[in-house]
Amino acid sequence: MELITNHIDDTVCQIARTAEIISGKWTLLIIRDLASGVKRFNQLERSLHGISPKTLSERLLSLEEEGVILRKTFAEVPPRVEYTLTEKGRDLVDVIESMRSYGKRWLCSE
Repeated sequence: MELITNHIDDTVCQIARTAEIISGKWTLLIIRDLASGVKRFNQLERSLHGISPKTLSERLLSLEEEGVILRKTFAEVPPRVEYTLTEKGRDLVDVIESMRSYGKRWLCSE
């Protein structure tokens, strides 16, 4: 019985950690936008209508710290910064696609 309990606890932990990473407002939309390729800050800001620069910066930093995105800075004037999904981030695209399918089936009126 102990082995089953530990397995359940491990599963809940994995779900909880994933939810923790993707639960912030705008986070899934940032990942969605980066799924199509490399983006610069201003491209993300334009795509995410209503997000403040401060919030976008915070979300990008959080995703970088989690290893979901890679931030690449170029030594140019003016400085250029590009964001891309890591392998870990690309794996979250399947989660987003599942959410899209669920929403299309159950939440959107046809």
